[in-house]
Amino acid sequence: MSARPLVSVQDLDGSSKDQIALPLVFSKTPLRPDVVRVVHTNMRKNHMQAHAVNENAGTQTAAASWGTGRAVSRIPRVPGGGTHRCGQGAYGNMCRGGHMFSPMKTWRRWHRKVNLKEKRLAVASALAASAVPSLVMARGHVVDEVAEIPLVVSDAAQTITKTNKAVDLLKSIGVYADVAKSAKSKNIRRGKGKMRNRRYTCRKGPLVVVTSADQGLAKSVRNLPGVDVANVERLNLLDLAPGGHLGRLCIWTKSAFAALDSMYSGDGKFALPENVMTNADLSRLINSDEIQSVVNAPKAGAKSAAFKKNPLKNAPAMGRLNPYAKTAKALAAKKTKAKKTTDKKTKEIGKKFFEQISRDSEFGGEDFEAFQGWLGSN
Repeated sequence: MSARPLVSVQDLDGSSKDQIALPLVFSKTPLRPDVVRVVHTNMRKNHMQAHAVNENAGTQTAAASWGTGRAVSRIPRVPGGGTHRCGQGAYGNMCRGGHMFSPMKTWRRWHRKVNLKEKRLAVASALAASAVPSLVMARGHVVDEVAEIPLVVSDAAQTITKTNKAVDLLKSIGVYADVAKSAKSKNIRRGKGKMRNRRYTCRKGPLVVVTSADQGLAKSVRNLPGVDVANVERLNLLDLAPGGHLGRLCIWTKSAFAALDSMYSGDGKFALPENVMTNADLSRLINSDEIQSVVNAPKAGAKSAAFKKNPLKNAPAMGRLNPYAKTAKALAAKKTKAKKTTDKKTKEIGKKFFEQISRDSEFGGEDFEAFQGWLGSN
């Protein structure tokens, strides 16, 4: 949008003879769909009214448990006899006609507090998105015959007091196709919501933004399906981004469009939100000549920290801590080797002895086998 600093002003007949400067809020504000979605969700909750389940629901019967010993569960049962109702389980949330589990209470936390600056950022972001034709088309608005987005009409439109004149204006500027789309989508709501003061559903059409000097345009278009009216001094995110989706088609009057500069500027009512970084390409920033000319040169020969080793598992590390460790390990190995040699010699002597006595006729046969079993058991 910064490439087109001027916006054409449409007359009542659809021609454009005048131009107006594009407010900075459309070109400088970052698009933040995440902030818009969170703020929209919390603001929608603030319209809810407390409702709850009747505290006596499911308990209006003289049911009592039959106790143990009757081969049935201990759930309270409806008294009486002679009907299907008697003996039925009652009170429990698992029973037909019983109370629900964790019923809704009126003291639930229905509403959410929204930070003022966060809300203003969301509104400014929704305004900037309304000036992007691709986002407006992606939201579903029919803008094939619209000459220019953002769409600005002359202040003479604020003198319209009849709906048929307003329809002629919408047709001349190419917006009536979007209104017809909304009128065609009007249907009766499914479910019980039709009994709760929201009988019809209808898709959103254009948003007409006027000033306090309006003389009848707001009343003349408010009966058209899908068309909403907003005052530029009281812009609401619920109107600018219905459903939390950016890109609402807005019809601005010239005075309302010009008032945005005084509202969203550094010296105005609201500080204009801006990106923290004008260029987010970090690699390009770091490698630029301006930054590389002032940064310190890379340090050569820097000694890295030594890797710590466990002395109990690493012999050189233990040797640095205990110089005697290598000698002690060698002595222990020598002692173990000498013990293995002694054990081996002892086994050989014993083997030769048993071989000798097995050849002796006086001590052999069953007596020798018994002697071997006695040795094994002892």
